[in-house]
Amino acid sequence: MLFTAEQADKRLKEACWAVLLGNFFIGCGVMVVAGGLNDLTRDLHISITQGGHLIAVAAVMMGCGAPVLASLVSRLDRRHLLVGSLVWYAMGHALCALASGYAMLLPIRALTVLGAAVFTPQAAATIGHISPPHQRAKNITFIFMGWSVASVIGMPMAAWVGERLGWRVAMSLVSIGAGIAALLLWRVLPQGVRTPALPLRAWKRVFRSPLMMAVVLVTACQSAGQQTVLAYAAPYFKFGYGASPEQISLMFAWFGSLALTGNLLLNRFIDRIGAARAVTGTLILMACGMVLWPWANTLPLLAVMILPWAISGFATNSGQQARLGGLSPRLAPALLALNTSGIYLGHAAGATGGGWLLQRGPYSNLPYLGLVWMLLALGLSAWALSRQRKRARDRGGRSKTLVPRRPV
Repeated sequence: MLFTAEQADKRLKEACWAVLLGNFFIGCGVMVVAGGLNDLTRDLHISITQGGHLIAVAAVMMGCGAPVLASLVSRLDRRHLLVGSLVWYAMGHALCALASGYAMLLPIRALTVLGAAVFTPQAAATIGHISPPHQRAKNITFIFMGWSVASVIGMPMAAWVGERLGWRVAMSLVSIGAGIAALLLWRVLPQGVRTPALPLRAWKRVFRSPLMMAVVLVTACQSAGQQTVLAYAAPYFKFGYGASPEQISLMFAWFGSLALTGNLLLNRFIDRIGAARAVTGTLILMACGMVLWPWANTLPLLAVMILPWAISGFATNSGQQARLGGLSPRLAPALLALNTSGIYLGHAAGATGGGWLLQRGPYSNLPYLGLVWMLLALGLSAWALSRQRKRARDRGGRSKTLVPRRPV
């Protein structure tokens, strides 16, 4: 079936909005444990550190599952793949809500998040594949704003619902939402969309590229830095600042609204400044936020101190998606799968490191460890940016030597 340019553009926009909604509920599901950690630990009679293990184990599953599953599903129709991953996610959260105890919840949660391991990177690769080159970066950052919206609405709602109605209700709401997103995506995503298959040589090219692997490591390090603090933010607000459930929700909403603002600004200007420079800038802002956090002794002051971190936190992830998609569009499925691995393995490292610190000291130590991770990410990002510029100069020099001279 042939479409006019206007019809094709409309269908692309509809697909982008549907994928954004899917990412929103994926983000809500990933954040639901951290948001409802206080009630979950009370209800299941476990420690805060054990609750952090739920976050870490799920993150390891997503991080390891993303590249493996990317290879296994590379030949599938994107419509069936993305809808199927959302249905899996919805069913898994429904089972989590019914779990009788921690021993049952842990494996169900670990299997459930495999849906996220498939959806986020494959959705980004799909949108990049069907977008014109001049819209690719903008569309990829747009669909990733679903995560930012989840931080504005999902995280605060998970915290409030967990405190007032119970974490099981929060899990159930994620299940319903993921099911709705699956239905919408089935309606608007064209059938027969297939991204290039991922042969073994594609993975070899990625793993042998210092530049590509450095960019992926930027994602892992900044994710670890953020999750060192954010994984335990709900109890940190409660026990460190004496926050009520409503105040905890308000803090998450404030953080999320700033994150959404940052993502909107990035989406508007990324094509002008370049993804690599944008990411390096957001990493500097996050590092500043972590330096400032320990100086806040009240919640209102903390809300001000975390502003540079919050406004750049989710923008960094969006910028990284666009950065990797631009490095090599043909290798985008592999790169974005590895980027998802970086995000979630960073979650695992951050939650594990934060839990280790909490066993030995107060919550106020968490931002310092987060800062170490963030500085490491900043160093890697700066090195990758210089390497990318050198590669561009070398290519430019070679292309000039190939230009035939005009006849005299």
